[in-house]
Amino acid sequence: MTRTLRLGTRRSKLAMTQSGMVAAALTAATGHAVELVEITTYGDTSQATNELLSQIGGTGVFVNALREALLRGEVDFVVHSLKDLPTAAAEGLSLAAVPEREDVRDVLVARDGRKLADLPAGARIGTGSNRRAAQLRIARPDLEVVPVRGNVDTRVGFVESGKLDAVVLAYAGLNRLGRIAEATDLLDPADFLPCPGQGALGVECRADDAEMSGLLAPLDHAPTRAAVVAERALLATLEAGCSAPVGGYALPRHDDERELIVTGIVASADPNPTGAPASVRGSLTGPVEQAARLGAELADRLLAQGAAALMTQQLGEAQ
Repeated sequence: MTRTLRLGTRRSKLAMTQSGMVAAALTAATGHAVELVEITTYGDTSQATNELLSQIGGTGVFVNALREALLRGEVDFVVHSLKDLPTAAAEGLSLAAVPEREDVRDVLVARDGRKLADLPAGARIGTGSNRRAAQLRIARPDLEVVPVRGNVDTRVGFVESGKLDAVVLAYAGLNRLGRIAEATDLLDPADFLPCPGQGALGVECRADDAEMSGLLAPLDHAPTRAAVVAERALLATLEAGCSAPVGGYALPRHDDERELIVTGIVASADPNPTGAPASVRGSLTGPVEQAARLGAELADRLLAQGAAALMTQQLGEAQ
């Protein structure tokens, strides 16, 4: 009889849904039953719903409690939203699987079914992401960007109550909750770059647990892993965390899947006198097996274009 595996997960509805998907896939692949073990993180308990992620701890705010439970042996593996996972390797842990990615796009949920281009000047649009805020100001410097936090129900509720005209969310989360029909606009990732790792999940286990690593191996999706390796190398080389105004997206060339196209943007958190924030952006193409090098090289190019000054400004504001 196969043993029941313990999966550590955050308690939010979205985290439970995502972990349930991984649990079902693992059971189908291995025959092992999986028990979800709920773990509370600081990011879940912070009461400052209008506080930006950078102001409550930034990178790791949704991750550390899960990792600590894993290292203590309270669970056998954990599931993260990969965009929340720090780029530095965690001692004693292994990223054993990166399942196939969901749609990477950001979406708008707006009153009266409006698209981003249709929002009137001065409309109030909510997000807790510096990256989204910066790109919103680039696309529509005439809008008022309002910092918000909370789960999907909370943020969509701000629109339904009339407190905000729109909010920006991840397609992946809304779709996994069965609510993608509520999106009024799908933002093209060619113009509105997602967060590195957005739409992907990361499954960690203890580095010395060879049995668990072997069980998780069938869940790993090589194209997704290559893409997020490039995106996370971009982020790591910029020395930026998940709360920084950095967008990154890697995908195979449509005519040659052996080649990977990596695109990145670094933007100022605040608008300049013209209304739109300063930004630098670039793309790089190369062999998929060199994903990490591509991401790092693109970051170096962005730094050479002035990204360092933008990142320094962001770090100063977050302190």
